[in-house]
Amino acid sequence: QVQLVESGGGLVQPGGSLRLSCAASGIIFSRYAMAWYRRAPGKQRELVASITSIGTTNYADSVKGRFTISRDNAKNTVYLQMNTLKPDDTAVYYCNAGGVMGTYWGQGTQVTVSS
Repeated sequence: QVQLVESGGGLVQPGGSLRLSCAASGIIFSRYAMAWYRRAPGKQRELVASITSIGTTNYADSVKGRFTISRDNAKNTVYLQMNTLKPDDTAVYYCNAGGVMGTYWGQGTQVTVSS
């Protein structure tokens, strides 16, 4: 059974930082591309950042220079370091794993940026 469990969300003031984690089980983690998506209220889900199995990263223009995606294959975990957060970053953030065996999603973690 595949599980992706996100953690690290919460309420933060504008300009603050959060680090999201996604722990995977039930998959050969090192073989999967991992990504973070988000869905803001009233908006469609969008790709925030992705990292391939060999560590190549990609970011949405809106988060470049502020967010960093990384992975630790020994811990089966992908991270999203979010700095200089803005109110527009408020959303539910979802972890995604994609590979030849399928695509999987976590349950999401809420990030709220507000003063």
